[in-house]
Amino acid sequence: MQYKTNKLSSVVEWGTLLLTTLIVCFFLFVIIWEIVSKGASSLSWEFVSKVPSAGMTKGGILTPIIGTVLLTLITALFAIPFGVCCAIYLNEYAENNWLTRTIRASIRNLSGVPSIIYGLFGLALFVQALQFGTSLIAAGLTLGLLSLPYIITTTEEALKRIPNSTREAALAVGATKFETIKDVVLPSAMSGILTGLVLTLSRAAGETAPILFTGAAFYINGSSGYLNQEFMALPYHLYMLSTQHQSIDQVRPIAYGTALVLVIVVFLLNLTAFYIRYKYRKNEN
Repeated sequence: MQYKTNKLSSVVEWGTLLLTTLIVCFFLFVIIWEIVSKGASSLSWEFVSKVPSAGMTKGGILTPIIGTVLLTLITALFAIPFGVCCAIYLNEYAENNWLTRTIRASIRNLSGVPSIIYGLFGLALFVQALQFGTSLIAAGLTLGLLSLPYIITTTEEALKRIPNSTREAALAVGATKFETIKDVVLPSAMSGILTGLVLTLSRAAGETAPILFTGAAFYINGSSGYLNQEFMALPYHLYMLSTQHQSIDQVRPIAYGTALVLVIVVFLLNLTAFYIRYKYRKNEN
């Protein structure tokens, strides 16, 4: 009787998980199909190689693409070194006391803070206090702050998966603690670290709220890409075309085309993360 009850419970749990998975996949398919079916007609070489013109009713999205690339690059240059070093310190050097546990809990909590709060904080810190103004550098640093908790968490989890016996073996043959981390621990955890970094940057590239207050512009008719100037970015460009443009019906094909390009960029970044993980795991085996 107990066996039948356990078996029935397992079937119900498995069926519930399968049903919820199918529901999520169905809605995901509907969203992707909506974007692809209405945005594929706008996708062309001219669309991604020309700047917006005529109040964004004509032309392409080259300026938002450049702005998104530069924004992601600034985010990576700021967040990756600080995040990885912080994770190494917490996992390899810090003692397991109340202070370390408090820092870890704070980092986990920061991961759940809404992105718009980071935008307001970036406005207060980088735009006003440090007087960077609404600019590319202010927006990039704000996204860097948003990305830090995720980078620290994923890097630390990757380091935790390396057995302590590996560290002890390196120390036993005369390696210093720094050499052990640099030559043994980090290479062994590189697949998890790189996967977390790429996924975090792909999330940052699609954020709208943090750059809304710190530097994203509705329309730039001219040069763009300087650190001290406002910029155009794909997610904010899509938001403005979909909700704020004076001729929404006219620019709707451009909006769907922009959404498709953004989906493709995020998909390629995620695919890169999966490839990195597969490559490193294959080399380990």
